[in-house]
Amino acid sequence: MILEIQDLRFEYPGRPVLEGVSLAVEKGQLVAVLGTNGAGKTTLLKCINRILAPSAGSIFIGEVSIASLSRNALAQKLGYVEQQRIGSRATVFNTVLLGRKPYIRWDITQADMEVASQAIEALGLAEYALRCLDELSGGELQKVVIARALAQEPEVLLMDEPTNSLDLRNQLEVLTLIRQISRERGIAAVVAMHDLNLALRFADRFILIKDKTIYAAGGQEVITPENIETVYAIPVEIAAHNGSRVVIPR
Repeated sequence: MILEIQDLRFEYPGRPVLEGVSLAVEKGQLVAVLGTNGAGKTTLLKCINRILAPSAGSIFIGEVSIASLSRNALAQKLGYVEQQRIGSRATVFNTVLLGRKPYIRWDITQADMEVASQAIEALGLAEYALRCLDELSGGELQKVVIARALAQEPEVLLMDEPTNSLDLRNQLEVLTLIRQISRERGIAAVVAMHDLNLALRFADRFILIKDKTIYAAGGQEVITPENIETVYAIPVEIAAHNGSRVVIPR
C-alpha cells in the first residue's frame, strides 16, 4: 500500500466531522471519494495533506508517517489539486514550474525545467506554455493545475472535485488523463467526486462517506442501489449500458 489511514478523527470545535476513518490505497489506483455535500470529503483530503490536523489517527505514505515529514518532504510525496481556481498573468510554464518548489534549494536547475516541460507535455499543454492563465478556458486551467501537481513528482495525488464547473468534454478529458497518468506512473489518485456515473466510469475503488465515517469501501460491488439510497437519501436504479453501469435516479 502506498497510502494508509488508520482510525482518523477530525473535529471542528464542538462538531465532529470524521470519526474512525481507515482506508488503504495501492499504487496506480484511482479512488473515488463519494458522499453528500458536507459529508467530509474535502476535510479528509486536507487531513491527508496535513492542511488540517486530525485529532486522532495516523496517516502513512509507504512506511513513513506524514507527521514525521517536513512540509517540503511531504510536498515531494503528495500533490494536491483543490477546488479553488487560479488565475493571473503568470504563464502556464511558470505556474507548472512552481510544482518544483519543494525540490529547489538555491536556484532552478535544468532538471527542474525538464520536469515542468514533461508535465506540460503529458497534459497536452505544450502549445499553451507561454500563455497567461487568465487567457485559458476552464478545462485548460484545470489541466495546468494538475500539471503543476505532477511536477512535484508525487507518489499520491489528491484531487478535490477536479471536474467541477467543467463541460462534459473537459470532464471526460481530465478524468481520462488522471487515470492514464496514475496507471503509467504508479501514482495513487484519491479524488473527491459528486458525479456517480463519472466515478463508475473511471475509478478503480470507491469510498462512500456517511455519518462521519466510511459507510462502504471497495470495487464496483459497493455501488448498489441500497448503498446509494442510504448515503444520498434518494432511490436509484443501476442499469447496464454499452458495458458500463449507470446510476439512474427514480
